Amino acid sequence: MTLTITVDPDSATAPYEQLRAQLSAQARSGVLPVGYRLPTVRGLAGELGLAANTVAKAYRALEADGVIETRGRNGTFVAAAGDAAARNAAAAAQDYADQARRLGVSRADALALAEDAVRAAYAR
Repeated sequence: MTLTITVDPDSATAPYEQLRAQLSAQARSGVLPVGYRLPTVRGLAGELGLAANTVAKAYRALEADGVIETRGRNGTFVAAAGDAAARNAAAAAQDYADQARRLGVSRADALALAEDAVRAAYAR
């Protein structure tokens, strides 16, 4: 299995975000299976021509999202992220619903606002 990542330096999207999004999509789709060992930060930075801090920032974001896990000196691996991602998304949705209700936003308006936010996020 070969890790396939491309970073467009001319993109309006930051390189760390391009890297984060591609690794996340590949892990969630199964292209990168659970337990797959990722390259070291320095190794991947060298392959992609990025600063090590850029790759480290992407890895930190992926770890916070539950997509990857770092096992100390043993390396960084793809985690069983599907369940964690679904739990995190459900918790965020619940927080939003609770906040909208406390603010007195109607159910219909809360749904419309959430739909607008999702549409905008996925259009990027």
